[in-house]
Amino acid sequence: MPRQGLTSERVHAAAAELADSVGLSRLTIAAVARHFGVADASLYVHVRGRDALIEQVAVRAAASFADDLALAVAGRAGRQALGGFASAYRSFAVRHPGQYAATQLQLPPEVGLASAGHRRMIELSYAVLRGYRLDEPDLTDAVRFVRSTLHGFASLESSGGFGHPRAVDTSWESTGSGRGAVPDAPSRTSRKIVDAVHAALSNWPTGTEEH
Repeated sequence: MPRQGLTSERVHAAAAELADSVGLSRLTIAAVARHFGVADASLYVHVRGRDALIEQVAVRAAASFADDLALAVAGRAGRQALGGFASAYRSFAVRHPGQYAATQLQLPPEVGLASAGHRRMIELSYAVLRGYRLDEPDLTDAVRFVRSTLHGFASLESSGGFGHPRAVDTSWESTGSGRGAVPDAPSRTSRKIVDAVHAALSNWPTGTEEH
């Protein structure tokens, strides 16, 4: 019988929190069981095993991530949408390192296809970059470029990979309009990383494929 008060929702929510605190690679059935103070066997009513547990963390995280991204770009277009998207991306990845790592996993087809959060993340990425009037295959190339830039920055920041004493926030953004920057009201902050990405997207090389 399921332990009273222990539900699949609570198990999955606790697993997501543990993924952030201990790291996704250390997330196990035993760790979640210890969190609730129950025997490992008590959790198998709610989850088939570790792989299924991590898949559920990925699905939950993708839904939350997509919500953050959607809120950040709502009512915005072009550079403003890109800035909101980038800030929300970095914020989620740094605040939720374990859950973010889960969203990067290759899920089984039956799980991935059923994950509305993953689909929304992809759709939002393309929607933001359509503002730069890119057609395929350039649009997909640009999405990959933006994703790899933000993923690299956030992953290095989360792991402490930026060893230089210069503050990471200073590399990400600086106060004032700056040359060629488009400030974000009301803080009038120019995001250096976003400005660089915006410049690249605005001058995206097209029709350069070799045959």
